[in-house]
Amino acid sequence: MAQIDTAGAVLLLDKPAGRTSHDVVAAVRRERGVKAGHAGTLDPFATGLLLVLLGTATRLQRFLVGLPKTYLATARLGWTSTTGDPDGELTETGVVPESLELPTGTVRQRVPMTSAVRVGGERLYKKAHRGETIETPVRDVEVHRAELLSAGDGLAHYEIECSAGTYVRTLIETLGDAYCSDLRRVAVGPFRVEEAGREVPTAEVAELVPAVGDALR
Repeated sequence: MAQIDTAGAVLLLDKPAGRTSHDVVAAVRRERGVKAGHAGTLDPFATGLLLVLLGTATRLQRFLVGLPKTYLATARLGWTSTTGDPDGELTETGVVPESLELPTGTVRQRVPMTSAVRVGGERLYKKAHRGETIETPVRDVEVHRAELLSAGDGLAHYEIECSAGTYVRTLIETLGDAYCSDLRRVAVGPFRVEEAGREVPTAEVAELVPAVGDALR
């Protein structure tokens, strides 16, 4: 395998709500004047850890994008959302799910129309913004852990460990009348949101992520 330049770094950022991952990366690119990318999109309403790849570290994307993720998620019970999150059309049903258990193991999910997945060469969310609806792809994801932390006042709080590509808002919708009102990514593989602001050199990334280390050998 061709060797990867060890220059560059992975910047750990805590993305705020209301901004797209693309906008955050673009701001870093302008501020630093370097090539930049990211390794895993967060929805605009979500907060938390975003891996921003700086300089030659953009070549590491294929190794980092598949790392498992850990989220803190809040389900609002007795409500539905057309998008599964607070950005959709919300309807109060008053029907609270009998069970608050989320599925674990291999879970089959249909990709939401609001996702950034490309179908026919165009991202689904662009089709959705035009009012188009198509049959989206179905994927198997792995939910390693979905722990109910607390529940009350119409809300249920979870910590979820899952594979890359898992749609947490779709997972929350399996409860019934519920949508994901808050979502925070607290970990991507070995990287934690508590480290936000730190730049991790490529050499250190190689020590933490075996696939990167293999590519550098």
